[in-house]
Amino acid sequence: MGIEVNGTTFETDEEGYLVNLADWNEDIALELAKAENVEMTPSHWEVVNFLRGYYDEFQIAPAVRVLTKAIGKQLGPEKGNSKYLYELFPYGPAKQACKIAGLPKPTGCV
Repeated sequence: MGIEVNGTTFETDEEGYLVNLADWNEDIALELAKAENVEMTPSHWEVVNFLRGYYDEFQIAPAVRVLTKAIGKQLGPEKGNSKYLYELFPYGPAKQACKIAGLPKPTGCV
């Protein structure tokens, strides 16, 4: 499977997650978001960039509880709550945002 961006096909797994993290760029993120019916806004990018930084530091995609707590610490309590995150990523903030961020599926997500 794969996703085509600017004439190049990038490999994805059967659930649509990028296989090679190094392939990721913003154009790919936009294409993945489109496939998820997510309209990327500055708030979406904030979460996606946060996740990429978290992954760089810990080599793991956070589950939703960890994500909510970590975002609250870094971006403030008004963003560190599941209601806000589910508004941005209705199919699961951890799962959907990690996919758009080009990260593997978070541990504990089904």
